[in-house]
Order: sequence, then C-alpha cells, then structure tokens
Amino acid sequence: MADQTVRLQKYLAECGVASRRKCEELIELGKVRVNGKIATIGDKADPKHDTITVSGKKIVRQKTYTYIMLHKPRGFITTMNDEMDRKCVAQLIKDVPARVYPVGRLDRDSEGLLLFTNDGAFANAMTHPSKHVPKTYRVTVRPSITQEQLTALMEGIIIDDAKTAPAEVHVITQEENRVVLEIILYEGRNRQIRKMCEEIGLEVARLRRIAVGSVKLGMLKQGDWRDLTEDEVRKLQLAAGMIREKKTRNW
Repeated sequence: MADQTVRLQKYLAECGVASRRKCEELIELGKVRVNGKIATIGDKADPKHDTITVSGKKIVRQKTYTYIMLHKPRGFITTMNDEMDRKCVAQLIKDVPARVYPVGRLDRDSEGLLLFTNDGAFANAMTHPSKHVPKTYRVTVRPSITQEQLTALMEGIIIDDAKTAPAEVHVITQEENRVVLEIILYEGRNRQIRKMCEEIGLEVARLRRIAVGSVKLGMLKQGDWRDLTEDEVRKLQLAAGMIREKKTRNW
C-alpha cells in the first residue's frame, strides 16, 4: 500500500491555514495536534485517517480556493496577527468570506499590490525563488541618479553577503532631487529594493508594487481588495510554472 502521509506544514498550508513557514511556527509553538498528540517539526500525518487540529480546530482540505489582491497602504505590516498590536493587513480584509493569508510580503513602509489566498500550492509556487515570477515596483528615490547607479541596480548589488539577480530598471521621471524609477525584480529578498538603493547611496522616498506577473494593481483604491479573475489566476499559475499554455495547431 502506498504511503499516504504528508508533512504537516505542507498539508496545513494546502488547507489554507497559513503559509508553510507560518505553519512550521504553529507546530513549534505546540498549537498543532495529530490525533490529540502535540506535533513536532518533521511529523507526518495521513489526512484521510488522522485527525489534525490547530488550536483545537479540526483542519480539512479546502474544496474551493480564494484568490484576492489588496492595495496595501503604508503603515500596515504583512501579517494576520501581531502581538505588538500594530496595524496589520488582516484588518483590511476582515470581510473576505474565506480564511486567506498573504502571498509574500510588503514591508511596513511600502504599499501596493499584495496577493492573498488559501491555496497553499499556489502560494508556494508564487514565492519559491526558483520560479522567478516578476514583480514590478514604482520607486521614488532621492536625490538623483547616475548612469553608474542605474547599471549597478540592473546588474546586481551585494546585499546580505549575496549578489542580487539582474533587474530591469527604467527612469520614469527625473526632476531636481527626485527621480521616479520602475524596477522589475525576479527574486524576492527581504526589503530588497531599499537595501539595494541604500548600498549605492540612494534614499527611497516611496515604494509601491504595481504588478505581479501580468496582474496589475490598476485603479484599486488604497485599503480596498478585490477577487482575482479566473484569467488573472491562470496567468499567475502560468508565470509560476504550475500549468502550461495550451498550444494551438496551425492547419
């Protein structure tokens, strides 16, 4: 008989409990039980025969998935709860009729497009470093920018002891002591753009994510959210390599 067991953090993420990393934290905190026994990191379970609970609530795999985008304002942290009672994105999506969690993150001082879902496989594919799903940002920097600085941003900069991947960088507007850039990243490190700019002597005055893959923020107002369309979800799945484009024959 084939082994039907799966790692707990993977199963919990697929059920929409939280991201895989957050599910590992829940296990470490002793909030996950299998058949009444407190689970530990590395444990597996058989979803068909084992009873899995988180904080006493029985977990079952989602039959339908929810995908939304939020226009995150500045001042909100990307978490569903915060022990320090800071403003968090959960407050902005409390009327979403499903339990969803963020796909990736935007730091507290950044704004723009933030995806949420309860589809663990989708979230993992969108954030996995090997997938290289492009993310587009509108970035205002000070005081000005030189060709050498532009080249450095495009070719890669050493931050946190590792060189950043090549990026696309375009000057949108340039005024005295103020430049607006469009930056497209193909990786997602913590506060990456801010660290890159700091390394070459630029101050980031504003940072807004305007697109993930081909899905754009558009005219969605700050603090508002909307469901992704089926076509938008499909395009993101294509970008993350979850599905393949169907080819049509030329007769």
